[in-house]
Formats: sequence, structure tokens, C-alpha cells
Amino acid sequence: MTTPQAGVNPKLATIQALLAKAENPSTPEAEAELARTRAMQMMAKYGVDHALLSDGQPSRDGITDKNFDLPNPWSMSRVRLIYRIAEAVGCKAIHMGPAATGGRRVHVVGYESDVQRAEILYTSLLLQMLNGLNRQAVPYGVRSAKAWRNSWQLGFIVRVSERLEAIEEAARAAASGETSATGRSGELVLADRDAMVGAAYRKAHPKVRSQTSHFSGTGYGDGVAAGNRADIGGTRRIGAASAGSLVA
Repeated sequence: MTTPQAGVNPKLATIQALLAKAENPSTPEAEAELARTRAMQMMAKYGVDHALLSDGQPSRDGITDKNFDLPNPWSMSRVRLIYRIAEAVGCKAIHMGPAATGGRRVHVVGYESDVQRAEILYTSLLLQMLNGLNRQAVPYGVRSAKAWRNSWQLGFIVRVSERLEAIEEAARAAASGETSATGRSGELVLADRDAMVGAAYRKAHPKVRSQTSHFSGTGYGDGVAAGNRADIGGTRRIGAASAGSLVA
């Protein structure tokens, strides 16, 4: 279950509390629906508002980086999920390979507020994905249950990240006509942040190469359908039990 983290910005802590309420199976569905919707609205608005308020104040929200150690099982699905979420909220991410503690490591570069947002969203959506996967019955006749489950998760990740990207883009578009603390346009501030993150990422990983993911299995379509139902804006939740946590 999503729980507030020590030292998190008060607004982010409120979002985490709303997500925790929505994920709790004892919460009546009507209340859970309101909590989910409010949490996602606040998350999208927080990202752009914080960027505008922090313009010209690097000590308020500077570029940082964080390693996420993602455990087994399904460590590569976790890698894909955190990667897509991080990219959607304005960060850059790279898979670093096996972690010293087992599983996989992902390095995320971005403004501190956006890295925090990525972590909160990852924790919530991972819970939904794994609980949704646990409830799936592998169709009769499938040759490899593991391949089917892998493709189901990939379908979920692709669709849910597409929806998240749309929400983030809408929030950025709405802020384009606003002005920052220094009087600059919201569009210029957000473009500058993208450029700064890109520069920091290239400095950290000057030799990075793009790779294409390959997968097998026939569960992709079912995963996409589940991604359509994921809780990133007032839709029915997939799961509510704890599915593990991040290790920084």
C-alpha cells in the first residue's frame, strides 16, 4: 500500500495519503474513486506549479539523481515501468543492469520534485500491475505461462504510461500561458527544465545507446486492457494489496 515518506513535500505527502486511501480495500468505492481522482489531479498540477514557483531558485528544486534497485520477481517489468513513468514526468532514466543486491538497477536523473513524483507513481502503479497479474488465469493452450505473463505486463505498462503521458502533456499545455516566479512564460520554463535534465543525463551517461525491447507471449492485449483500467484518473482499480517497495 502507498504510504507517505519521511521528508516528502507536504503536497506530495497529501497525494500519497489519497493514494493510500484509494488502495485500501476497506475504503468504500465512492470514497476511493474521489481519492484517486483528486490524487491524480493534484499530482499533475503539482508538477507544473512547482516548476513555475521554483524558476530561478535552484536551491528550491534542483537537478538530482537517484538509483532505484528493483527486486525480483519480474525485475525487467519493474525496469520498464519506472523508465516509462520517469520519462513521462520529465525525468530521464537508464537501465544500469543487475543490482548488487539482486534484481535490476535503474538510474533516474531529473528535478528533485519530478523524481519524487516518479517514485510515488511507480509505487502505486506497480502495486496495481502485480496484483492485476496475480489475478490472471493463463489461457488454455498457451505454450509458456511466463512469456504470457511477461507480455501481459508489457501491455499494461505501455497503455498506462500512454495515459500518464497524456495527463502530463495536458497539465503542461494548461500552464503554457502562466508566468513563473521570475515572470517567464510557463512554456519557456518547462522547456528549459527539459533541456537542463537532458544535459545532466548526457553528462552522466555520455556513451548511452538506445535499445529495442523484445518480448514473446500473447498476453499483451489483456495487459493493455488492464492498463486502461488502472487508477491514474478516476478509473476502477486493479489491486490493493502491497506489492513491494523501492530501494534507493
